[in-house]
Amino acid sequence: MRIVATNLGKRFNREWIFKGFSFEFIPNKIYAITGPNGSGKSTLLQVLWGQMLPSNGEVSYYNDNQKIILSEVFNHLSIATPYMDLIDEFTLEEMVKFHFKFKSVNTNLTISQVIEATGLASSKNKLIANFSSGMRQRLKLGLAFHTKSEVIYLDEPTTNLDKGAIQWYWDQLNQLIGKKTILIATNLDTEYPTDAEKIDILALKY
Repeated sequence: MRIVATNLGKRFNREWIFKGFSFEFIPNKIYAITGPNGSGKSTLLQVLWGQMLPSNGEVSYYNDNQKIILSEVFNHLSIATPYMDLIDEFTLEEMVKFHFKFKSVNTNLTISQVIEATGLASSKNKLIANFSSGMRQRLKLGLAFHTKSEVIYLDEPTTNLDKGAIQWYWDQLNQLIGKKTILIATNLDTEYPTDAEKIDILALKY
């Protein structure tokens, strides 16, 4: 899947978060959207995946040369962000089952095997409300990694992860490189491969 941004811009009141962004994201490549905290990386991602409308320009998605209608775009994406909500009243197992009622599993794994792959199997009957921030982030990443999609968006993916979980993140990410288009918004060069194509959000403000 190709993602094409044409003269894309977003502003809040009179402040431009970014503007004049024209870019084509090539299938199965990895991109790092970089910049300091508060610079607009998350806003750019949300505009690209369609959650937020741009102030200028447009984003288009294509499979081969066929344009995907906006109402269908979400079916082609998976997303993990620290600010994404989980359902506190669900157990881990219920949350995974609920997620995959709306999305397909990326591999031939069963629900139990997806839970095992997150490294959280010992907590499968634990309420999400009782999860630590690191466990929540690991679950969000696990769901995104194992969702059938052509594009995966990761916003500050190692937020709240300890050393072991960061290694797990890299193990999972490395399995997807070259198989999906991956966009990572980050202010840490330890969250993306050195050969990722970098887009500096600060360069899009003027």
